[in-house]
Amino acid sequence: MLRDEIFPSIAARKISGYRGAELFIREEGNEVEFVTLLRFDSMDAVKDFAGANESKPVIFPKAEPLIMRMEHARHYRVAI
Repeated sequence: MLRDEIFPSIAARKISGYRGAELFIREEGNEVEFVTLLRFDSMDAVKDFAGANESKPVIFPKAEPLIMRMEHARHYRVAI
């Protein structure tokens, strides 16, 4: 769903400053942890994507029933 629907739909929004997405997966026991990394040029671009509350995760409705728990979105600057 991420590869075929969600990531392409984010790219199709043509948000100025959006630089792509990556998915990291870690299996532990009977659970699979997903971490998505979306790259933006600025916090303004993040807000264009996520809305005014940039710490609230953006979850597509079709994916929501598949998620057992989620954390707040966190934002980092590239240092090097």
